[in-house]
Amino acid sequence: MNNSIISPSQFGKVAVLFGGRSAEREVSLKSGTAVLKALQKSGVIAHAFDPSIRPLQALKDEKFDRAFIALHGRYGEDGTVQGALEMMGIPYTGSGVMASAIAMDKWRSKMIWQANGLPIPEYEALTAPSDWNALADHLDLPLFVKPANEGSSVGISKVKTVEEIPVAYAEAAKHDKVVIFESFVSGGEYTVAILNGRALPVIKIEPRNEFYDYEAKYLRDDTRYLCPCGLSKEQESEMQRLAKEAFSLIGGEGWGRVDFLRSEDGKAYLLEVNTSPGMTDHSLVPMAAKHTGISFEQLVLEILGGAHVG
Repeated sequence: MNNSIISPSQFGKVAVLFGGRSAEREVSLKSGTAVLKALQKSGVIAHAFDPSIRPLQALKDEKFDRAFIALHGRYGEDGTVQGALEMMGIPYTGSGVMASAIAMDKWRSKMIWQANGLPIPEYEALTAPSDWNALADHLDLPLFVKPANEGSSVGISKVKTVEEIPVAYAEAAKHDKVVIFESFVSGGEYTVAILNGRALPVIKIEPRNEFYDYEAKYLRDDTRYLCPCGLSKEQESEMQRLAKEAFSLIGGEGWGRVDFLRSEDGKAYLLEVNTSPGMTDHSLVPMAAKHTGISFEQLVLEILGGAHVG
């Protein structure tokens, strides 16, 4: 999309959907505020819209022409609001109903990638307490324990002993009935942003705490983000290829972010896809876009330009 020929008026009246009622509400408020300011700065007629405060029908009643989804987590990133917008015929940013739902479900996205031969860490998905010793023997410690349907590292724990597993399971189970146990891959954390069919530069994430948790993502200022990421050109190209394939396999559209772990021997493993990534001052998609010369204002215009119905 050539931003130099965009007329802000072509977008009509735009609702920026943010806030919501998921566990990621506070992050969404930050993302949406940044997106709203950028759109208004560019001359777009954009308005704030919090679905936890106002009924979605108001979008139709007030004749909004399209919606920029800056919601994170349940009811915003899981296909729920996407389906409602489709029913009203309002174009929206990002992936459709199916892709949004699959990406939110770490278990089912892993099964799709696994069935297509893409690399993922070893894992088990459980719906009830199990034989923790047998689980640890099968997957090896340390493990990541996480709810299958959450984002922003909500409910995630890293466990190093069998004795820690029940507590970690209970914490994850607060957020979802399916809990993922995932083998630890120790060679570093990476992410690849997808923007309208192209993969942006890889970013390496170096948290100062135990792993890239909620605190490291949104509250700390000592997490390091490396772009260039330090990989060879060939290694970076391969990770970008994997990101695009993983995104395509779940039906992803428009924009998103694909997260990876890398082993000590250099193999990349898919972790998850985010179909409505953060747009805060700590966020990774704006960071990757900036590295390619795309400003935050240009980025939100390009995302908005890809709005669609179904």
